[in-house]
Formats: sequence, structure tokens, C-alpha cells
Amino acid sequence: MANGPAETPSPIKVYKSEEPFEDVLENIKMAIIERGLLVSGTLHVSDMLNRTAPDLGYSEVFTKAESVEFCSALLSHKMAQASPENIAICPFTIAVYVKHADPEQVYVAYRSPHLAGNAKQATDEIITLLEGVIEDSI
Repeated sequence: MANGPAETPSPIKVYKSEEPFEDVLENIKMAIIERGLLVSGTLHVSDMLNRTAPDLGYSEVFTKAESVEFCSALLSHKMAQASPENIAICPFTIAVYVKHADPEQVYVAYRSPHLAGNAKQATDEIITLLEGVIEDSI
């Protein structure tokens, strides 16, 4: 079960899960779909970073890391109404990862939105959506 939010500086909010990586990743996708939203993509972040690390002189950070992208038409409209520039934060992204330094722990993270214009309500709704998906998944 979830340990709750881990200590981390803003704007990234991090959670820990005791569930296996693959289960958490699938749970996130299902929680998005169950809300009537479409998963627009899954980025295999660790594959890219681990493949390029040696050539760039870096060590591997993740044993596994994937980011799930999705959007909400309703929230996108609310963000655009507040300020058209807010479209830059679409799609929303939730990352699931395991660090080499902590191979038994699964982490889930999202970036808190900081929207332009009078967008407090939209910001609050986005955070509620992201946290709801994560809470249902870990």
C-alpha cells in the first residue's frame, strides 16, 4: 500500500508504492481510462537514458522509468480559457520509476502545474485529477 507523499521540493510531487513497478504502471493507465480519458503515450524514459548514458559520460539512474501521458479535453479548455499559453502543459504526465540506488522502491511523480492567467480553479482540478489517478494506482 502507499506510504504517501515523499519529501521532495516543489514543483515535483513524489509518492512511494509498495506495489511492483509493472502493476503501478498498469494501474495508472487503468485509472486514467476509468475516468474516460485517453492515454496518449507511454515514454520509455529509462530505455533512452540507459542507452545514451555511457556515450554521454553519465551513470544509469533508473532500473525502470516510464512516463504516462494523457489529457482531458475539459481541463484543456479551462486552461486555454484562463490563458492560451497554458496549452504548453498538455499532455499531463505521471512518471513511474525505480532508482538504481533504491531498487526495491517504486516511485510515482508528477509536475505541479503553474498556469498563466486566472487559472486557480483549473490548477486545482488538474492537481485533483493527477492525485486521484495516483491514489487509485498505488
